[in-house]
Amino acid sequence: MKLKNRRIMGAGGPMEEEVGEEEDEEEQGNKWPPWLKPLLQTSFFVQCKLHADSHRSECNMYCLDCKNGALCSICLHFHKDHRAIQIRRSSYHDVIRVSEIQKFLDIAGVQTYIINSARIVFLNERPQPRPGKGVTNTCQVCERSLLDSFSFCSLGCKIVGTSKSFRSKKLRLEEPEGSDSGGGNSRIPSFTPSTPPPAATATYRTAKRRKGVPHRAPLGALIIQY
Repeated sequence: MKLKNRRIMGAGGPMEEEVGEEEDEEEQGNKWPPWLKPLLQTSFFVQCKLHADSHRSECNMYCLDCKNGALCSICLHFHKDHRAIQIRRSSYHDVIRVSEIQKFLDIAGVQTYIINSARIVFLNERPQPRPGKGVTNTCQVCERSLLDSFSFCSLGCKIVGTSKSFRSKKLRLEEPEGSDSGGGNSRIPSFTPSTPPPAATATYRTAKRRKGVPHRAPLGALIIQY
């Protein structure tokens, strides 16, 4: 007995979205190194549970080969033959030096900053409530202000912004309303009350200011009594 493949029809229904997300996750897994997402999800600058008594127990290292969480400098001795990177902090956000990360990852399109004479990139997004005045370029994901030559503010935003699902959602949001109606009416509705035409305003004012014309009785109707 042979079973026929059944296709569930629907315009962007739940089943299609689930399949799209699974395909996108598979694509992302092939596109990025396997240690990148675990790195971005790791909490750094916490006390090491194995070496809490040491003054070097702060976990600010990460092994790209083991992907087993944040490491302190003592733990790093057991990974001496592995690829390891050091995470630093800037304004309570995790950063990494460009000279370290670019050996293992393409960071093109991610804005870099110079902190303490070293060029760094941020690991995760830093949403900005209100972009400053005169800003012409922002992060494609979190809308943080950027220089014109960059597209993302962090490594995390680059992962999200280059995914197929994010690009398709962004295209749907950018489509003008009524584009499927065929009428070609892409005019943006205005919520500002319209100004009445000048002619109507002048007529209304003239009618309001107009006074009645006085009527005087004719002289022939005047009767003089002595």
